[in-house]
Amino acid sequence: MSDKAWKDRVDRGVLVTLGRAPRGMQRALAGRERRARWPGLDPEIGAALRLMELSTEPTFEELPLDEARAQIVREAALFGGPPLPMSHVLEFEIPTPTGGIEGRLYVADERDADRLLVYFHGGGWVLGGLDSADSVCRFLAAHAGVAVLSVDYRLAPEHRFPAAPDDALAAFRFAVAQGVEWGHDPQRVAVGGDSAGGNLAAVLCQDLRTAAEIRPAFQLLFFPCTDLSTKHRSYQEFREGFFLTEAQMDWYRDHYLGDHPADDPRVSPLLAEDLTGLPPAYVAVAGFDVLRDEGEAYAQRLAEAGVQVGLRRHTGLVHAFVNATGVGRASRDAMLEACGALRLGVGAGPGRVPYSRP
Repeated sequence: MSDKAWKDRVDRGVLVTLGRAPRGMQRALAGRERRARWPGLDPEIGAALRLMELSTEPTFEELPLDEARAQIVREAALFGGPPLPMSHVLEFEIPTPTGGIEGRLYVADERDADRLLVYFHGGGWVLGGLDSADSVCRFLAAHAGVAVLSVDYRLAPEHRFPAAPDDALAAFRFAVAQGVEWGHDPQRVAVGGDSAGGNLAAVLCQDLRTAAEIRPAFQLLFFPCTDLSTKHRSYQEFREGFFLTEAQMDWYRDHYLGDHPADDPRVSPLLAEDLTGLPPAYVAVAGFDVLRDEGEAYAQRLAEAGVQVGLRRHTGLVHAFVNATGVGRASRDAMLEACGALRLGVGAGPGRVPYSRP
């Protein structure tokens, strides 16, 4: 076993032990100063942040791009836990106007294959891919009663805006067209994503808002970035020390946009003039996250436009909790709640009406 593999095994053991530790022990590990300043922070999250502070490893924005991309995959594997079993996992190419991108289809139970979620990973439009989103997609497929299509959209800075939202749109249209072959109802295709992926899901819904074609049935948005044009108040509160930092968001924005204006609604969907007619949404944000306020603002605007929306602030969590279901209770509980919302959104709950292929 290589030194790196050994270190990963040790790190994972520490994280799992920490997640299972008694709450009192977690509070002690979090430290008195952190508890006093941020009493609402979940103890297991506080303890994990304390360990991260002790790490000497550089963060994403301090690394060369290839090393940053490798690190996010490694961290996702550490926090996501052993892969949940699936009935089958398929990899293939999704055709796009510019060529093709990779996709991965997860089916946990053949009886659930008649509902589909198209999922876009996080990573600031710069990092991440099919492997970094693997644990999230497996969890959703296993617990939400749907098949999940993970989309490996093009990344910046090699492919700046609008490559990512264009790929997202092509992937959704491909998913709808695959209904007969894959066995899902094309009218019950949801879209979702976390962070930058939540941004892409929201933009996709707006792109198709008035289109004369099949539109998403539901949107599942985890701590979405909805406004790159300004820094909302939560940036001031949580600019560093809570996993996602202000400096990282600046790095992501610069790589993604270059000179493109941030007030473009396809960049910042919160700034769109009209949100009427969008699909129902479930928006989950973390209480200690620079993106918290803009995610909540987007949910509020959806509600004001007459869109059915559920907003959930997980008060004690931090950004990227979707990736940590393998090491702690808090993230797993938050994801199970989201799975319930998705089940309702696409009619995959008790009493579901099975889809019959034409």
